[in-house]
Amino acid sequence: MQITENESVQLQDDSLIKLKKIDYVEFYVGNAQQAAHFYCRFFGFRLIAYAGLETGVRDRSSFVLEQSNIRFVLTSPLTPDGPIAEYVKLHGDGVHDIALLVDDARACFNIAVARGARPILAPTLLEGENGSIVKATIASYSGDLNHSFIQRNHYTEFAPQYRYMQNLPQSAPTNLTAIDHIVLSVELGKMDLWVDFYRKVLDFKQQQEFTSDDISTQYSSLMSKVLQNNTGQIKFPINEPAQGYRKSQIQEYLDFHYGPGVQHIALRTNDIIQTVKQLRHNGIEFLETPDAYYDNLPQSIGVIDEDIDTLQELRILLDRDDEGYLLQIFTKPLVTRPTFFIEIIQRKGAQGFGNGNFKALFEAIEREQASRGNL
Repeated sequence: MQITENESVQLQDDSLIKLKKIDYVEFYVGNAQQAAHFYCRFFGFRLIAYAGLETGVRDRSSFVLEQSNIRFVLTSPLTPDGPIAEYVKLHGDGVHDIALLVDDARACFNIAVARGARPILAPTLLEGENGSIVKATIASYSGDLNHSFIQRNHYTEFAPQYRYMQNLPQSAPTNLTAIDHIVLSVELGKMDLWVDFYRKVLDFKQQQEFTSDDISTQYSSLMSKVLQNNTGQIKFPINEPAQGYRKSQIQEYLDFHYGPGVQHIALRTNDIIQTVKQLRHNGIEFLETPDAYYDNLPQSIGVIDEDIDTLQELRILLDRDDEGYLLQIFTKPLVTRPTFFIEIIQRKGAQGFGNGNFKALFEAIEREQASRGNL
């Protein structure tokens, strides 16, 4: 970023970037049609819109999936050349754009660029029969992750370039309600640079910090800083590997993703037991937690609403903080490379990220790494 600290502070004093929430997450994938079927069949999403040759789009095919307040866009290239094909060739299937809902896309874009963000798409008006949206895009700190500013102008469908889909068959609901947080994995020594980008360019605040002493096993460790926007609706934990006896999960991600990016997305539910039961029935595989984890859970967690035996059977983790407790579980990688996965989380007051589960989670991931020969 070509901007000084004083200049950044002055710009922030003059005008804050006001981000409301995550509008959608766009994945670049090898086969968008099959990926859409996967997320609909296994995670209970509903296909709501499509763009491609039939809608006048010549270079890509995109499927828009929705579930409650969650929206995924799955995009594939129609030719072997171009940025989408290059992304998939380098990274495999992964998140390319975390789009942010705003009231004024042009103002947000101009402020971000003035603060040093690299412009990707200048503010563009997209018009259709039922209204219009404004879209503008900047690059994140590095790699191939972008952020689009989306201004909806009371437009209720996804985007004018897309054909709205109706009355399609829907899989059994999994009761996922919202994106809780999105975790970024970055290279060793780069975490503070990413944190500075989000603080200075997009007005995020640091919420929590974890050192290698907080998140470690006998083999590996990582460091993490949690950022959130001013509304608290957008949370980005940023993780970097720490030096360890063996390779950490973050380094494995970086090695196979070929650079920094989104390691996982946490999806919220109001009933994690029913959600996990349905996901397991659908065929989703989760990381395994040893029975020993549950031996002292009643003493360490205290009174909870759920039955411990049921949580043990489903391998759901628990953690408590000063405001309550949370329940969480992590899928195995959902793509061919050992990179992207999904977390399922239910919050019962707790605002943390399962600090007490870091060791159990790391050990579960390390068992998977060992089976892949990557530990």
